[in-house]
Amino acid sequence: MPRRARTEADQRLLTTIGLFMEAHAGLVATFERRLAGQGAVTGQSFEILLRLVRSEGHRLRMSDLAAQTTLTASGLTRAVDRLERDGLVQRVSCDSDRRVSYAELTDLGESRISCALPIHLEHLAEVLEGALSPAELDLLADLMRRLRDTLNPAAACASEPGGIPEGVDADALSR
Repeated sequence: MPRRARTEADQRLLTTIGLFMEAHAGLVATFERRLAGQGAVTGQSFEILLRLVRSEGHRLRMSDLAAQTTLTASGLTRAVDRLERDGLVQRVSCDSDRRVSYAELTDLGESRISCALPIHLEHLAEVLEGALSPAELDLLADLMRRLRDTLNPAAACASEPGGIPEGVDADALSR
């Protein structure tokens, strides 16, 4: 099969996704360094605790939490096991559906993420507000939401009140 010649449009797509990936890698690395340097919770723990502290009742169904993070279902289970072992989250069963369990922030978990948030927010302000105007930040959020909704509809559903409807395969939503 002959190789397709790269067009200007192809170059634009490659450049755009390359810039996106490079920016993401830079953000993750710099945020991790800043948080770790101040003794705050980092990595997967930070991501999970942040999702929980921003959720109603500081808890999420495990399926919704998996959809909103960069973790697979099994990876999330292991991460929540570690957080539970460290006393930062607890698993709570659903009274109405025994198949459902929640990850819920403990008081210690809330304290740990509350210590990390000011560090993270200060750094976000430096990085994002230093590079983008308020209108550009709004536009970026809109564009990221559109990409997320297209590429990861399970996360979009999980972000809505009520989350992913029971019986809906979160992995299938993201295919």
